Amino acid sequence: MSLRHASFRRLRVFEAVARLRSFSRAAAELHLTQPAVSMQVRQLEQETGLPLLEQMGRRVDVTPAGRELVACARDVAQRLRVAEESLAALKGSGGGELAISAVSTAKYHVPKLLAEFRRKHPGVKVRLSVANREQVVRDLSENAVDLVIMGTPPRGLDTISVAFAAHPIAIIAAPDHPLTGKRRISLVRLAGETFLIREPGSGTRAAMERVFAGRRFQPRETIEMSSNETIKQAVMAGMGVSFLSLHTVGLELAARRLAVLDVTGTPVMRHWHVIHRERKRLSPIALAFKSFLIERGARLIEQALG
Repeated sequence: MSLRHASFRRLRVFEAVARLRSFSRAAAELHLTQPAVSMQVRQLEQETGLPLLEQMGRRVDVTPAGRELVACARDVAQRLRVAEESLAALKGSGGGELAISAVSTAKYHVPKLLAEFRRKHPGVKVRLSVANREQVVRDLSENAVDLVIMGTPPRGLDTISVAFAAHPIAIIAAPDHPLTGKRRISLVRLAGETFLIREPGSGTRAAMERVFAGRRFQPRETIEMSSNETIKQAVMAGMGVSFLSLHTVGLELAARRLAVLDVTGTPVMRHWHVIHRERKRLSPIALAFKSFLIERGARLIEQALG
């Protein structure tokens, strides 16, 4: 049988299974039964004449042939979306679908940006994925989303990246820490502290390691934690200090549950970037959101996070 006979519906079902690595989650996302999803994938495998998925227990892996077909399915879906949204623009409609992937530190302001954007584009359907930097780069490389929001642009990928807002990172501590309120603290004075740090693959972790390496600083002890929220709670409990984005601690600083240490050379100023693949043909709504971030993103983040 020929792949020319495969329907777009079947490709869409297969892409969901491959992306979610699960038949049941794909069925839930597409509002189908699991047997219906399995049948669509089996028919697609018959049409290609190759195995597309490998299942070991509950784990679903994509074969090399499957990866080729996933790329094809996403390309077809993107082209149809661009055509649909271009036609909608000609008709004066503000609809469309926007797929965004953002690093976990950005979750404190991305919902505000999307909410404001949708006030002017109420017909837009949004799919937002929040993960650590490693997964966001994977979404970008696999063309799984329109745009990504992150700090430092990834290396080794052909991308277009635009900085749209400042991103300060500093060392935070509990309000009763002995150095809270002190002025011009040298980083060396923190050498005996326990630093609570993010997991490998996190953008915050990478930024911290670059700063510490540049200043030849090594803390006495580190404790790895997988989320900013856990780190904040641990700092408040007096477990140690942390190098965190100030965009993650606005409420805690206002409530005086956390404090920023006045360490020389901090805050370290990074930037938020909106990024897409260089050859990606952005839909009208994705282009509109990119322009919105560049024009209004910095001001809205300042308003939301102070």
